[in-house]
Amino acid sequence: MPIIPKKHEMPTQAPEVRAHNFSEVALGYTQETAVAEAERCLNCKNRPCVEGCPVNISIPEFIQKVKEGDFEGAYQIINRSSSLPAVCGRVCPQETQCESKCTLAKKFEAVGIGRLERFVADWHNAHATEKAQAPESNGHRVAIVGSGPSGLTCAGDLAKKGYKVSVYEALHTAGGVLVYGIPEFRLPKAIVAKEVETLKELGVDVEPNVVIGKTLTIDELFEMGFEAVFVGSGAGLPRFMNIPGESLKGVYSANEFLTRSNLMKAYLDDTKTPIMKGGKVAVVGGGNVAMDAARTALRLGAEHVYIVYRRSMEELPARREEVEHAQEEGIDFRLLCNPTEILGYNNPDDPRDPKNGFVTGIKCVKMELGEPDASGRRRPVVIEGSDFVLDVDAVVMSIGTSPNPLIKSTTKGLEVNSHGGIIVNEDGLTSREGVYAGGDAVTGAATVISAMGAGKVAAKAIDEYLSKK
Repeated sequence: MPIIPKKHEMPTQAPEVRAHNFSEVALGYTQETAVAEAERCLNCKNRPCVEGCPVNISIPEFIQKVKEGDFEGAYQIINRSSSLPAVCGRVCPQETQCESKCTLAKKFEAVGIGRLERFVADWHNAHATEKAQAPESNGHRVAIVGSGPSGLTCAGDLAKKGYKVSVYEALHTAGGVLVYGIPEFRLPKAIVAKEVETLKELGVDVEPNVVIGKTLTIDELFEMGFEAVFVGSGAGLPRFMNIPGESLKGVYSANEFLTRSNLMKAYLDDTKTPIMKGGKVAVVGGGNVAMDAARTALRLGAEHVYIVYRRSMEELPARREEVEHAQEEGIDFRLLCNPTEILGYNNPDDPRDPKNGFVTGIKCVKMELGEPDASGRRRPVVIEGSDFVLDVDAVVMSIGTSPNPLIKSTTKGLEVNSHGGIIVNEDGLTSREGVYAGGDAVTGAATVISAMGAGKVAAKAIDEYLSKK
């Protein structure tokens, strides 16, 4: 059978329709399309795709099951390595990981591994009738700080080995960045809730509204009888540019903007959560979070949305798929531009004027690319005299986040680096015995799948550590 050179297209909502709703953009493969895509897999014996997967899913094995029409068998293979397959199939950057290693990609488009993973997970969630079974307890207790992808992965891997695991989440809903950061149109929250429910069936306790470092400390967790602690608290501390006007009304961090929309449901018609709707919006940044914020603003009713990014399209760090979707929806990319000031309305003659203190525009300067910087990317250089103003009503800053300093400031003997990330060894062990960490709390903001990989590494190390006790 001749090889089909391109992966089967993922059906999506039409751009002019989806730009005005929060329903999922990608609609998923049918059974027929999934089998046809699976048949493109060469089933290589050296399995290079597995090397590109941070959680080492047995990719050729699960794809072979899809070829055979055994979708539940495919799910069980994925589930051996991943606690969040429906999530990963949607938000994992497969194009730079497993699919980048695909042998087929040397001449043609890679097999759509992520699309197949999503199909398999969705098929299981739609058809499975039996609940996951909690294994026999091994008598050990582990606490997990944070219910994001690293914490949930660590919890799932340990629960499958018989550990009694308790996950402590600062917010009222489990899922971390999966529920507060990634919009409904990319990752429906019902899917996250289903993955969390599966972990609960395995015996994992999820304790919301517990801020470790305030409600409880890591020292107190050990006093409660936990024998090891995994810190997967993420990187929720937003960064700003420290330019004039960042304190004006209508300036958001991307974290706040997305949390209000995603977790606090500001997009619903009957919401009581305040958020800027309508007008013109500028989103500063070029990563996946910036794309999420821009596309969310559009769906909230913005009449025009700008992406302001200081480098060119080639350096834009967001996934190509997210950039293409944003462009299709009408997001205006202002590249090689950098903000220098956020402008606001001020009427000194009437301090009671309700417009006082609100954003009216963002002043920018044009850039050109010079010599490479420490990251290897060409450094943006200001073009003198190129200042211009974009008339906007709101600005969303999406230039990165840092780990929250709360845990390090309340935990003795926990070493951190200059960026606030917890220092760990190759097994995720921190400078304190029995305390492990992974994900964004260590690396700063990164991908969901890399956080999951760190959770798996730590779970393995915790199991080896407690098995010796």
